[in-house]
Amino acid sequence: MILEIADIRIHPGQQAAFDEAITRGLETVISKNAGCQGYKVNKGIESPERYVLQIFWTSVEAHNVGFRESPAFAEWRAIVGPFFASPPVVEHFELVTKSH
Repeated sequence: MILEIADIRIHPGQQAAFDEAITRGLETVISKNAGCQGYKVNKGIESPERYVLQIFWTSVEAHNVGFRESPAFAEWRAIVGPFFASPPVVEHFELVTKSH
């Protein structure tokens, strides 16, 4: 399993609307992708315009090819993209260890 982490910065004062949009986008678009194994979103306390989106994928290819090269990516960006103050920083990670 691969973890995608997206560091998202949104426009000030848009938190409530973005909370709804990202939840809707994850539930209606991302979770429907065959390679998606789950997701989690956290928002900043000290930086309320900052969000960290974590999506678990079966592989990097499931994200970069299976999702990003599909029509679903444009649908996702149409839902969440208008809130972005700058392009999200996205990276992929492999698990080293975790608690039980």
